[in-house]
Amino acid sequence: MKKLIFPVMGAIIALSLLTGCTRTSYAIHTVDGRTIVSDGKPKESDAGLLGYVDANGVKQQINKQDVKEVSEIPH
Repeated sequence: MKKLIFPVMGAIIALSLLTGCTRTSYAIHTVDGRTIVSDGKPKESDAGLLGYVDANGVKQQINKQDVKEVSEIPH
């Protein structure tokens, strides 16, 4: 039984590390020429804002009228 615990725990740790590395980033291109990189897909709100998490892990919002395009960044 003890011989089985270590490989199973190793597999669980490996899977949790791999799933953490698969988060997709998005580029938010604004009408004034800026490019904002978000960690994860930005979410639209009913208030006319686009919410995203920036590279520092801080939640931010931008007016949807200021956004020209949102595109996925390939890894």
